[in-house]
Amino acid sequence: MVKKRGKGKISKFSIQFLPYSRIKNLNSNERIKKLLNIASKNNIIVLQGRLEPEEEAELIKQTMIEIGKKKEFKGIELAVLPEKQEANLFEKLRRNFAKVLSGTDLNTFTVIGPAAIVKEINKNPEKIELFLNNRR
Repeated sequence: MVKKRGKGKISKFSIQFLPYSRIKNLNSNERIKKLLNIASKNNIIVLQGRLEPEEEAELIKQTMIEIGKKKEFKGIELAVLPEKQEANLFEKLRRNFAKVLSGTDLNTFTVIGPAAIVKEINKNPEKIELFLNNRR
């Protein structure tokens, strides 16, 4: 839990690691609702794996709806850090087999953060940089 002070207010946020197994058995709508609920409570989510492209689009759509409903909710920032691509055929086959069994690429990470806290997420092939809003 991190506390930031600014303009006489104390806002709290936490970074929450979410294994894919916690959302694997949810349907697409439940998965999106759970992630949006966590982010709307000022939590930065580090999700093991990634959402399907349609789920990412729906998450953004639902975020826009929530912005209209909740005055203090300013949206989300989202970035996906994929696993490095191996040139080795055996490694590609192993990764694809594991993906079929688990339902997602567990070597990929998705970061979802509330826009009120996360100013920007920069990603490059090997890392994600998370820049927080400075409210001082």
